[in-house]
Amino acid sequence: MNPFRLRTALLALPLAAGLAGFAAPAQAATPAPVTCQGTGIDPAARIHYRTQTLVKAPLSTVWKLHTDVADWPSWQPAVTSAKRLDTGPLRPGSRFRWTTPAPATPTTPETTLVVTSTVGQVQPGRCVRWTGPAIGDGLRIDRGVHVWTFTPVRDGVLVDTEESWTGEQIEADPATAIRYLAAGLDAWLADLKTTAEARPCGR
Repeated sequence: MNPFRLRTALLALPLAAGLAGFAAPAQAATPAPVTCQGTGIDPAARIHYRTQTLVKAPLSTVWKLHTDVADWPSWQPAVTSAKRLDTGPLRPGSRFRWTTPAPATPTTPETTLVVTSTVGQVQPGRCVRWTGPAIGDGLRIDRGVHVWTFTPVRDGVLVDTEESWTGEQIEADPATAIRYLAAGLDAWLADLKTTAEARPCGR
């Protein structure tokens, strides 16, 4: 899960509709949901965001970076601390606790969110899904669900991620919550891409 990030807010991208010849407006194909072992985000969540990036690095490098939770603060400026609550590779039931600053919004104060995540599904080198609450002074996300997939492609690894948030407080201002969620996920992917591509192959 990836709550508010101290990054530039995501700029809204206008949607363009086009005509295919003399036919009705073209319909974009709906992408398959991001899932791990058949399970995705909370389908009833009002707050959710999906994004992807191409990382030009070996799958082993990308996977190790992403799943070495305790090392997140070394390459993600928005993660101020991270600690595994068990040992070994990530597996169903693995838990970790991490912190991230949350800036003030029109309805919530500046605070630090403490996130306790529990892995629900994982397939090494393919996907991982975790859930958990994020709690700070004056701000609470009752449940976040975060899914990641990693697909080897010709030029590297296509990383897809989708996250949902639920909770009475954030659902009172969904537009603000989605704006920060989007900026946070985009920043996470950008940091992952930059760090993985800068590492020697196999590390």
